[in-house]
Amino acid sequence: MSGQNLIIYKFNELYQILEELDLDLNFKITRADNENYLSDSVKILSNNLVISNKKYSAIDNQFVLDNGPINIFKLLEKINIEFLKLQFNSQSKVKVNNYIIDLNSREMLIKDNKLKLTEKEINTITYLSKSDKPVSIDELQEKVWSYQSDIETHTVETHIYRLRKKILNTFNDKDFIISEKNGYQIK
Repeated sequence: MSGQNLIIYKFNELYQILEELDLDLNFKITRADNENYLSDSVKILSNNLVISNKKYSAIDNQFVLDNGPINIFKLLEKINIEFLKLQFNSQSKVKVNNYIIDLNSREMLIKDNKLKLTEKEINTITYLSKSDKPVSIDELQEKVWSYQSDIETHTVETHIYRLRKKILNTFNDKDFIISEKNGYQIK
C-alpha cells in the first residue's frame, strides 16, 4: 500500500496528531493550508486523498471528518477504506482509443455519450484491445466464450456484429472493431 498520499486540508489539529504517528502509518502525510498549495499537491502527488473537516465542492477524492471526536484506530481504518475505494475505482477504468471502458458499471464512455455493455461485450473489447494483431474467431471463442475451437458456431461473429451496431448507433464509429482476413482487431 505504499505510494498513498493523505493531504490534510485546513485541518491543522488532525495534521499534528497524524504527524506524531507518521512512522506507523502506511501513507505519506502532507498539509495544505490554502487552495494554491492544495492544487499543487494534488497535481504532484498521485494516489491522493484529501481530508478536511468540511466539504469543499471543488475537491475530488475528498474525505470529510466533520463529526468528532473519533477513535484514532477508527479514523485510520476509514482512511484506509477510502484509499481502497480510490484504488478500486482507478483500476476499473480502461482507456481504449478515445473511449473509457468502466468495468464496474459496464459502460463505454466518450465525453457525455455512454453505452451500456454486457459482460461478454466488455470482455471482447478488453481482449481485443490487448492484442496488437488481429485475433482469430477460434481464439475469441476459446478465451472469451470458453468454447472449444472445433465446435461450429457463429457466436463470435454474431456478438461482434451486434457490438459494432451498438457502437455505430451510439458513437457513430464504424471503425472501432475492424475485420481483418484472419480475425478482429481494435487499432
